[in-house]
Amino acid sequence: MEWHLDPDHTVAAFAVQHLTIAKVRGQFNKVSGILTFDPAKPAGTGLTVTIDVIGLYTGIKKRDIHLASPDFFDVLNQPTITFRSTDCAMAGRRGRLTGELTIRGTSRPIILEVQLTEPIKVPAELGGETTLGLAARTTINREDFGLNWNFPLGAGRLGIAKEVEITLDGEADLAVAD
Repeated sequence: MEWHLDPDHTVAAFAVQHLTIAKVRGQFNKVSGILTFDPAKPAGTGLTVTIDVIGLYTGIKKRDIHLASPDFFDVLNQPTITFRSTDCAMAGRRGRLTGELTIRGTSRPIILEVQLTEPIKVPAELGGETTLGLAARTTINREDFGLNWNFPLGAGRLGIAKEVEITLDGEADLAVAD
């Protein structure tokens, strides 16, 4: 069964330690993709996601501009982030999807911890589609993807951590045959 990520109800987000004292959070609000999932055959689950980097939002305009620059995402030359699953280890609606994450043109294998909700039929006055929820999590080393910009704090410490927590939360609607 093919499910389309609902761009109005799907967000990719990140959190990274800043100054070694607090996490900075941001999100990408332009996400599209396809989830392949059959509740009767969860071993065939797959996921393809495209994130439009221009949808980046941290709440601080100056930071958003810097993150879009060549120091980080280089949005003018690398406008998308993609994930494409290559393997699945699902038990029911929980499991792991192994796949290729591509940021700034660099692809690396990652594992997403995934949880899907039971599909529901949305009331007709709200659209009438069959929808399920998707929650996926992973942690990456940003330098593996060429996101190397940083600044020294002294004593061998850096201002921005290498490890970044990534989440994908949203809804996916069952594709309807034409």
